[in-house]
Amino acid sequence: MLEIPLLLIFIVVIALVFDFTNGAHDSANAIATIVSTKVLSPRTAVIMAASLNLFGAFLGTEVAQTVGSGIVGPEMVTGCKILVLAALFGAIFWNLLTWYLGIPSSSSHALIGGLIGAAIAFKGWDAPNYASIGKKVLIPLLLSPLAGFLVGYLIMVALTWMFVKAHPRTVNTAFKKLQILSSAFMATSHGLNDAQKTMGIITLALVIFQMQPDVSIPFWVKLSCALAMGLGTAMGGWKIVKTMGHKIFKLEPVHGFAAETAAAAVIMGASSMGAPISTTHTISTAVIGVGASKRFSAVRWGVAGNLVVAWVLTIPASGAVAALCFYALDFIGLQ
Repeated sequence: MLEIPLLLIFIVVIALVFDFTNGAHDSANAIATIVSTKVLSPRTAVIMAASLNLFGAFLGTEVAQTVGSGIVGPEMVTGCKILVLAALFGAIFWNLLTWYLGIPSSSSHALIGGLIGAAIAFKGWDAPNYASIGKKVLIPLLLSPLAGFLVGYLIMVALTWMFVKAHPRTVNTAFKKLQILSSAFMATSHGLNDAQKTMGIITLALVIFQMQPDVSIPFWVKLSCALAMGLGTAMGGWKIVKTMGHKIFKLEPVHGFAAETAAAAVIMGASSMGAPISTTHTISTAVIGVGASKRFSAVRWGVAGNLVVAWVLTIPASGAVAALCFYALDFIGLQ
């Protein structure tokens, strides 16, 4: 009978807790605009988002492969049984702090930062796979918010041209229905990208503990991560919903449709390339792009600036916490 180490079980549980906090923290990505525009009630929106996050998590494994082997090579950290645990502690700390403060920072980059910080603490600065991090993390980190802004801006400009002669009430009525579809698209794309990150981290732990030879994702890992993400989304992230839906730009249904469609398209494209981008960054900048299409003064740029500060800090902050956790776990002999 296969013996499963208690430490591995604990790591898997903590990873699922992270996935749950990810769902709770990032539920705003899928429901902020549709709740803020009053197209759906918060309860209905959360149920829809949770269900589609669950569905999206089963649509691919490209992002999971990147997280499991593209950030830190398994061969570099073999035998370091506390590395994944330290990485998760760093990511969860940053998630909870930014959730408490109502800041839509990136759970994805918190996890990546935690993994990088723990790996450096264990093996030194040679441990991370910098080429893969540059290609799959840093370049998408820069490009996905810009793409979200640009696509959101262009979609809104196109819609404005198309419906320039239509009565505002007619436009709002039509887009109240269409926004349900765009919100569903956004929720599915969120599950496809974000749930896979925890799949990758659990699979990396399985490889480190020599429970499997490579980072192919077992079905039970897919299922448990999808369920944890869905349950977390069902909890909602109301502080962040308020920031996303009201403080950046006052949204109407047509704006919500444009922002969600733009963000979901960017996230789907990145997921197909295995890039673990920030869904939070993408929907935030899509909202800003939609607002800027009306007039640049319509966007509260001070709030947008605060979001940028949080984005810049996420990887180094979560990495530093993860490194400290690694040293603490090593000190108490948990290794």
